[in-house]
Amino acid sequence: MALTGRHRTVTEHAFSPHDAVLRRAAPRLARRRFLTVAAAATMLAFTTNRPARGVTAAPELDAARITDNPFTLGVASGDPLPDSVLLWTRLAPQPFTEGGGLGQERVEVSWEVALDEWFVIVEHEGTATAHPEYAHSVHVDVKGLRPDSEYYYRFRVGTWISPVGRTRTAPAPGSDTDTLRLAAVACQAYQDGYYTAHRHLAQEDVDVVFFLGDYLYEYAVDSAGGARRYTDRKLPDVFNHEATTLADYRLRYALYKSDPDLQAAHAQHPFVLTWDDHETENNYAGAYDEKGSPPEEFLLRRAAAYRAYWENQPLRAEQLPNGPDARLYRRLAWGSLAQFDILDTRQYRSDQAFNDRPHAPGPESDDPARTLTGTDQERWLLDGWQQSNALWHVLPQQVCFSQRKFDLTEPARVSMDAWDGYRASRDRVMAGAKAAGVDNWMVLTGDVHVGYAFDIKENFDDPASKTVGTEFTCTSVASGGNGTEKPADWDTYMKANPHMKHFDGRRGYVRVELGRDNAQVDFRTVPAITTPGAGISTTASFVTEVGAQGLQSA
Repeated sequence: MALTGRHRTVTEHAFSPHDAVLRRAAPRLARRRFLTVAAAATMLAFTTNRPARGVTAAPELDAARITDNPFTLGVASGDPLPDSVLLWTRLAPQPFTEGGGLGQERVEVSWEVALDEWFVIVEHEGTATAHPEYAHSVHVDVKGLRPDSEYYYRFRVGTWISPVGRTRTAPAPGSDTDTLRLAAVACQAYQDGYYTAHRHLAQEDVDVVFFLGDYLYEYAVDSAGGARRYTDRKLPDVFNHEATTLADYRLRYALYKSDPDLQAAHAQHPFVLTWDDHETENNYAGAYDEKGSPPEEFLLRRAAAYRAYWENQPLRAEQLPNGPDARLYRRLAWGSLAQFDILDTRQYRSDQAFNDRPHAPGPESDDPARTLTGTDQERWLLDGWQQSNALWHVLPQQVCFSQRKFDLTEPARVSMDAWDGYRASRDRVMAGAKAAGVDNWMVLTGDVHVGYAFDIKENFDDPASKTVGTEFTCTSVASGGNGTEKPADWDTYMKANPHMKHFDGRRGYVRVELGRDNAQVDFRTVPAITTPGAGISTTASFVTEVGAQGLQSA
């Protein structure tokens, strides 16, 4: 299967571990009222719906016939390596229609990578095919780039030229890089407000952005864009229902990626992305959804969501789903300064204990067999730490790692969806970090729509125990609306969790500078998002020292 012209060839995937379940279930699913025989066949096609070759390939569209701008969803880059970066775009001259306005024809796309934004010095160029099977998305894995360098890129279709994107490569392996500037963002429910944080993020001087989940939400978006309260446009009805099918998810990405502030952030910085739950369905756990559907039914939905996610993000071919399965966890490095272990805490987890309600830990949640990461990913993480010589070990992931008590009474309730609901899994990870001698450990987290700063304690119930790392939750870009500096539970949380050093309920992101001596973390917040154009400010800053973990106010 040719994916990106001369630069990338991908072989067919092995069978999905869920293939047998889906095939056995297909006849029964086809008898259900909501699923036709054709839909059941489509379910099975997820493992084989790859671009065909030869006479069976989709016909090629003459690019001269494209009369409307095909680059309505912008451009993006991702997962920078020392010699490579992934470039993305998706052709959609009519983004809010199924098929994006290009039907079932493939389109040849030219691309260029230059040292300057005017493309006077073009270093790499080539062509890629936008296949209808992949919603006319383009993923170009550009090889042969210089380490630790800034590049500009663009795409061309016929007479149409895309916006210019700016990206960069990582430093050479093992190089003594002094600093790295990054930002962490998460949770951007379109209907909850404007992406003001992204507009400011586009202007930040950072090397890379980590997106920590909930890039989109499956929930309905009305014609006014929810809390955006549009008066100058009316969104079509295709968004005013929950996304469950491949067509639904593709259209939902088109809506989100049509936002100019999100496009600006993607165009300025390479992104490293991981998902959480809402890219598929709220609080799903492995093969189990929130509604208690039979796993084979939910796996169909998961396959659709995973496929649309890859199509719409700057991800390499290694992340291309096979049915309802995708290898999203992966490792990146920034010279000898930092190793990033990007986790997936949704796809492999055990189902939440106590019906996923806040609950004090008990035998059900503390069963040693329970896992948040799955056995293979856990082993991959711990082995990666053992083999690492990086100064900083950063863990970009989805849900609160540190203990977070909800009550002042004992035993206190905690979240069954976060690591508190999987304490045996957390204990194994913490023991693995200790065994590997991980001294400078930072966890970056999304999900909770507030900004937290934690000292990670060797024993969370003993404030005097050793601090072994730090955790920062990056609040949300939009989810939860405007927010407030001190939510109603602020006093309770701060008293119940002495290792919690900061709690802010406003929207924004986290900015981090890693250095050889310390790391500084700034919480950047905006006062409101229900109207566009708000300013941004740094509302809290912390420093943690190399070799002496623990948060100090900067």
